[in-house]
Amino acid sequence: MELSIGRFRGGFCVFWTESGKRRRYQLAARTRAEAEPEAVDVYRRETYRPSEVTISAIWEAYRTKLGTRPTAQTMYYTGKSILPHFGNYRPEQVTSDLCNRYTKMRFAEGRAQGTIHTELGHLRSALKYAQGARLIDHAPDIERPEKPSSPERYLSTEEINRLINSAVAPHIRLAILLLLGTAGRVGAILELTWQRTDLENGKINLRSEGSATRKGRAIVPMNRGLKAALSQAKEARLSDFVIEYAGGPVRSIRKGFYNALQRAGIKGATIHTIRHTVAVHMVTAGIPMEKVAQFLGHSNSAITYSIYARYSPEHLQDAADLLDFTSARSAE
Repeated sequence: MELSIGRFRGGFCVFWTESGKRRRYQLAARTRAEAEPEAVDVYRRETYRPSEVTISAIWEAYRTKLGTRPTAQTMYYTGKSILPHFGNYRPEQVTSDLCNRYTKMRFAEGRAQGTIHTELGHLRSALKYAQGARLIDHAPDIERPEKPSSPERYLSTEEINRLINSAVAPHIRLAILLLLGTAGRVGAILELTWQRTDLENGKINLRSEGSATRKGRAIVPMNRGLKAALSQAKEARLSDFVIEYAGGPVRSIRKGFYNALQRAGIKGATIHTIRHTVAVHMVTAGIPMEKVAQFLGHSNSAITYSIYARYSPEHLQDAADLLDFTSARSAE
């Protein structure tokens, strides 16, 4: 069905033809950019029937709603597992038994508990979206395994060197150097442009006006090694993006990164392990927690303390000295 957006009563409306009849709905949007996604929501709300809509249709509707957000791309991959099992079901047919069968199947395939938790979490989010958009009357409960505790894994200096040396493709190597040198999230690294990379003053601005994520991002200085790598890459650039391949932006470094891990013989690590690694190395080297928080883009240093204080127990030394009652007795 082809949708059209037009002007209506000082605002916008969406209209389409259904069964030979023209249907029109006024939109709340005040700009064309706002009207386009709202028009899609209105169309789906008015044409989808709770008794007919399937999980597959809801999944794609939610991905469309997410637009360019990183989660939309992640759901492309999780959908390859979720949709063969749930896709043909309608929401009201989803039961705890169906969810538990999925969990058992994925465990049998060797998938980690955290992976299964994330996959079923995407399903729950899609169904909650469908309920909010009035595509369905009620979102069923999605039973999933508990979220595993955050892994303590971080890379040693020797492992970091092996990883860098194992990155064969230039864009993967540069991405890894940026992840290590900025503590940035992978989304920020892939969105980074040369305009926000100041080689003259040695600064990198990970903040992007059009970024779809709400995660904190920082402006950080470059270290000498990263500056050299960026200077070399800039001379050979074919696009505005720092991480590029064949003259265009890179949507994912997942495959190249895990190939580098495999060649380096590093197990139990993920892309996010790099950010955790950077923070741990800073804290254990005695960098003040407030500086670490700023580097990580944390808006509140209390977040940084709660995660990384255990890697720097020295800050509790004065408290420990106060509790040395043996010294107190010997002084009596």
